[in-house]
Amino acid sequence: MYLVRKLKLGVSEQLQLLSRAAGELYSKVLVHFWRVVRKKGLWLKPSTFMRWFPNDPENTLHAHSADAVVQSFFASLKSWRERRQTDPNARPPRRRRYFYKVQWKSSAIQVVNGKLRLSNGKGNEPLMINWAWDTPVWVEMGWDGQQYELRACYKVGDTLPEEEGEESNVAAVDLGEMHPAVAHEGGQTYLANGRLLRSKRRYQNKLQGKLARLLARKKRGSRRWKRLVRSQRLQLKKLHHQIQDILHKQTTRLVSTLHERGVQTVVIGDLRDIRMSANYNKKANQKIHQMLHGQARHQITYKAERLGMKVVLQDERYSSQECPVCGQRNKPKGRVYRCGCGFEFHRDGVGAINIVATQR
Repeated sequence: MYLVRKLKLGVSEQLQLLSRAAGELYSKVLVHFWRVVRKKGLWLKPSTFMRWFPNDPENTLHAHSADAVVQSFFASLKSWRERRQTDPNARPPRRRRYFYKVQWKSSAIQVVNGKLRLSNGKGNEPLMINWAWDTPVWVEMGWDGQQYELRACYKVGDTLPEEEGEESNVAAVDLGEMHPAVAHEGGQTYLANGRLLRSKRRYQNKLQGKLARLLARKKRGSRRWKRLVRSQRLQLKKLHHQIQDILHKQTTRLVSTLHERGVQTVVIGDLRDIRMSANYNKKANQKIHQMLHGQARHQITYKAERLGMKVVLQDERYSSQECPVCGQRNKPKGRVYRCGCGFEFHRDGVGAINIVATQR
């Protein structure tokens, strides 16, 4: 569970220099890591590269931002090593980066006189951004396809200035494919990150197709066919348990957070008939039919009721299209909802806001 505030920064020379410095550092770490593996057969630790490359050549980045670049590479490496245990076709991180995301940890973040101050390397100007909110615990700057975007992360439980003093005993949960569940209780919006869950589901589909093709080439009832059937059962069972574990952890954290906030009623958007009306393109239909909204709804329901909260199902049609401010309907493009009145928010968060509004 996390809270993220996004802000569009546009394009500037300072942002380009920071992103370029991060890309150079990432590429240098990548090249030297694989060179040592190839010539010495050694897999070095992140701490080794943090000592070798404490910063980029021009000292553009903050020391902890440089460490974050090194840690990002090793996080990709760890993900590949775990994935290759079940997927022999998984590829390690070998692509150099000309530009790369820049991350600031809490030691480099300050809010001074209404501005967010993100420190950089010694002798370099800090990145100053107009800021009307609290100090985040972690900040990332990346490219959204058209311009640079700032993502400020707050821990669950931290209170944003405009939310202080707001109390609510009703929370709405919007179920989705990108995010398994997004909750809004009048003061804060909570997003359950669905990236890992979607990754496991995609790999499950690929594995099922691959094993089905292999089985089709074996004689039914033969020794090799039986061996492959056993292997298929074990691999798919393991993936199923991993998916269920991820979903359980997400829903448990969500319900626990709402309970700590004093929520007494949980309103869940009703998606039980969504598969009957799904008539989009092939890719969109596949995503809709593979959503785990039924399992997510069931888990949230019994976990909330176990803590004494009441659970209500609510029709959620057009909830992600209607502006909570002016009431106009706009079909969002991408993950950000934008209205002509100037309102801008996460599209799943808009759905949860409109669902909870119907109960008040």
